[in-house]
Amino acid sequence: MACKTISFLCFCLLFISIDSIISQDITDTETDCSNRWIHVRSLPPRFNLDLLANCSEYPLFNNFCPYLANHGLGPRTHNKSQSWYRTNPLLLELIFHHRMLEYPCLTSDPNQANAIYLPYYATIDALRYLYGPEVNSSMEHGLELYDYLQDNEGWMWSRNHGADHFLVMSRPAWDFSQSVDVDPPIWGTSFLELPEFYNVTVLIVEGRAWPWQEQAVPYLTSFHPPNLGFLESWIKRVRASKRTTLMLFAGGGGVGSTPNIRRSIRNECESSSFSSSDIYVNNVEGFDYPKMRKVCDIVDCSNGICEHDPIRYMRPMLQATFCLQPPGDTPTRRSTFDGIIAGCIPVFFEEQSAKSQYGWHLPEEMYRDFAVFIPKEDVVFKGLRILDVLTGIPRNEVRRMRERVIELIPRVLYRKHGSSSGLRARKDAFDIAVEGALQRINSRLKARDFDQ
Repeated sequence: MACKTISFLCFCLLFISIDSIISQDITDTETDCSNRWIHVRSLPPRFNLDLLANCSEYPLFNNFCPYLANHGLGPRTHNKSQSWYRTNPLLLELIFHHRMLEYPCLTSDPNQANAIYLPYYATIDALRYLYGPEVNSSMEHGLELYDYLQDNEGWMWSRNHGADHFLVMSRPAWDFSQSVDVDPPIWGTSFLELPEFYNVTVLIVEGRAWPWQEQAVPYLTSFHPPNLGFLESWIKRVRASKRTTLMLFAGGGGVGSTPNIRRSIRNECESSSFSSSDIYVNNVEGFDYPKMRKVCDIVDCSNGICEHDPIRYMRPMLQATFCLQPPGDTPTRRSTFDGIIAGCIPVFFEEQSAKSQYGWHLPEEMYRDFAVFIPKEDVVFKGLRILDVLTGIPRNEVRRMRERVIELIPRVLYRKHGSSSGLRARKDAFDIAVEGALQRINSRLKARDFDQ
């Protein structure tokens, strides 16, 4: 592979040995790889690394070149930082690719593999259709990849019609769900609507409600610890943090006249204050009023100003008891996972915001243990105050919920590549996603064999 510019030399050096990495079985003697073997499909760099060279080519989209540093984790938040980076969520596909190369049960033999990983940077490739010159050809997104898979070792695809393959996409499914029959094209590409890929398992940051092949995985946060010590140190800080704000909203929107949940949150935050009636609700002990300095805090993240600046929102989240997670253009938010990293209890207003999305990482049966659900219609149209709901939760219940949130931190972070063996023993978002993909593919293949 040829490095086009010096700025991409680090990536070329990192991945130049990809063929040698996947040409041998990567295991250690203590790893049980039964039903866990994965083959990394070899793809030409035009499907992954070469796409990074276009990081500044789309004026309507942010230049993501600066965030390619540290193999996609982004620049460090400060020079001495070991765990915190200015991570661009677009680069989940790159980070996942790098982590796959460290996966302990890789095999060079596709016949031995229980699943096949496609290192295709689908979202980055989609930028030319969403923001670039090929906007009128958006229904073709993915067809070049499909042709390659058919024409090169096509037996690998055709033996299960792609049902043993999986890939990653770092934007919501709606960005890839335009009907192939729409003319002229509207927003999005048609990748997830192509029949050619119906059998492929897609790990995506937000899935739709019905397609079986889409499974939501956590958004990237900015926290990527390299060893167990840094993770445990952070968790200790989260537990000890003084929660002086009752509820916090970090985001934008809600400033127009149209009724919506974000506007209701802003209105309530601007007008709320504690009174004696807020402390005791339903004859149960409420919050310790003297320690609460704010009822509600808003971190304005309009126009993307928070996306690469975790300090702007993480400090307020560490001080908040509840983090409000209203839907925006789509139901899910990266902020949900930022809040969990900060030990802030999430408050959801739609089931699609998390409960029906992230079942692998945030088990649905556990939601009442770590999250609050308030239907947005009750707030927007029926006058229900969020403050009344939250102050009605007993203090001991709040403490228990926060502890459950803290226990989820390792499950939703993506640890740094090359991390210590101690940290690797704790499953992170990547580990859980790969495990889930293997189980889903195995179930699909067994069902297919049963039907034949």
